[in-house]
Amino acid sequence: MKKHNFALSLALAGALALTACGGSSTAAPGDPATTSESAGAVKGGTVRVLLNADYSHLDPAMGFDGGVNNFYRLVYRTLTTNSTEAGKTSEMVPDLATDLGTPSDGGKTWTFTLKDDVFFENGDPITSAEVKFGVLRSWDPATGIGSPWAKQLLDDGSGYKGPYEQPDVDYKAIETPDAKTIVFHLNQPFADFSSVVGQNSFVPFPVGSGAGSAFDSKPIASGPYKVDSYQRGAKLNLSRNDKWSSATDPVRPSLPDNYEFLFGLDGATIDERMLAVQGDDANAISGGALQAANISRVQDPKTRERAVVADATCTTYMSLNTTKAPFDDVKVRQAINYAIDKSSLLTAAGGSLLATPANTVMVPTLLGWNDFNIYPSTDNKGDIEKAKALLAEAGQSDGFELVLDTRAQPKMQAFSQSVQQSLAKVGIDVKLNVIDTSSYYEVIGTRSQQNDAAITGWCPDWASGQTFLPPLFDGKNIFDKGNSNLAQLNDAGVNKRIAEIAAMEDATEANKAYGELDEQIMELAPVVPMLYENGLQLTGPNIGSSQVGFNGGIDLITLGLTDPAK
Repeated sequence: MKKHNFALSLALAGALALTACGGSSTAAPGDPATTSESAGAVKGGTVRVLLNADYSHLDPAMGFDGGVNNFYRLVYRTLTTNSTEAGKTSEMVPDLATDLGTPSDGGKTWTFTLKDDVFFENGDPITSAEVKFGVLRSWDPATGIGSPWAKQLLDDGSGYKGPYEQPDVDYKAIETPDAKTIVFHLNQPFADFSSVVGQNSFVPFPVGSGAGSAFDSKPIASGPYKVDSYQRGAKLNLSRNDKWSSATDPVRPSLPDNYEFLFGLDGATIDERMLAVQGDDANAISGGALQAANISRVQDPKTRERAVVADATCTTYMSLNTTKAPFDDVKVRQAINYAIDKSSLLTAAGGSLLATPANTVMVPTLLGWNDFNIYPSTDNKGDIEKAKALLAEAGQSDGFELVLDTRAQPKMQAFSQSVQQSLAKVGIDVKLNVIDTSSYYEVIGTRSQQNDAAITGWCPDWASGQTFLPPLFDGKNIFDKGNSNLAQLNDAGVNKRIAEIAAMEDATEANKAYGELDEQIMELAPVVPMLYENGLQLTGPNIGSSQVGFNGGIDLITLGLTDPAK
């Protein structure tokens, strides 16, 4: 499941006249020894990241949320990855592979060639066998709870259980004819498979490694940094991986010698530290969005130049479990959509500079976004009369109880209380099930632990509706664990249309079709779109470079210090 990445609207950018890190939006790619002054940063030093909660999983087959996706690029490499070049971060570029792959068989077969001289932190070479093993980990019932893309496109219907339970099975959908060549045989044509192989489930690992929770405490790095020490919930330290070479990796600037992540900090504490920036905090960034109460304090010129901004790229929404009564009745789900007071949610988020009421599942920054509102109300305050009428038609005039999964965070609590108040007006009694933030997505993604509804969010894997709607609403994406289809929607019409769009060869046509599909899905009301959330991050005065990543927020791999001696 994907958490919200941190972004800021153009309106806020205009209001505050902010620049990214003193006007330097990115560090130049290449060898850290030669990338320097043009980006306002040089090689060396330690960057600190202040965070409220720990990352969900250090194992990339298990984690699938915005914050940890950002972290993974420090430690891991994939066949392709997002560019770190300013203005091109939505583009995929070669990483471990020499190019973006060669399709054949009408887009059902894809062949990649690995670069020379790529190694793990222990010095072992990364070959096609290690790439295959890393991908196959997605089939393990316990480990493969993250990104669904590998399983979705490479599943051969054999019931394969992964390399730990079936180590002697040679999974034929992935072939390794030699050490440098890997061939993927898809179960359907997929024109954008170059983007798929840049996802977390395509991280290579030494064959046979990583069973159980091994990588959650000590990963095996293929990227520029390795894990030195880790205290779950408290602190994580990274140092340079001396087996990584910038000669094979022009994407990652990798300027700092070390990264230090501090977890478990209250949001207000993070804000105060980043506003005061005393001592080592001069080399820090806020890992999350600035709280709404402190937005006005960014008006100070010295603080303003340390603010990093970006457009919103994620949607906050409430899923409704369509397998549980009475939410299996579309009229009940439609009633809930009408009843929610989005103006109240906007207030809980901090106002119009930090969020916009959402009527669609897809976020407006995606190509093909279709602007529609099936459940309108005056000033976004909810239409209680229409909601009551639909509940009456569904035989629910007397109301019922709803258990809402939510996170142990102040803003999430505010959202939950707003939902409680809205639904109380139509006789729905909302009970809150508060879950720890670091385990939240794993819990709600486990069907046996999922309740009636959950407040969550989604950000795209790459710039396509393909990464928004199918993961959330395709019936094939309902899994016992690692379930991204929280609504558990399994509608024949939606499934059929998703398959049809996936087979389209024209990207413009496909993007337009996804925008139309968004409206088709919202007629079924499996979720309540709540907000397109924005945000703002602060950097310390000694942070000399950064780039806003594709999913919004500071791309950690682009950070660098102006003076590493400080």
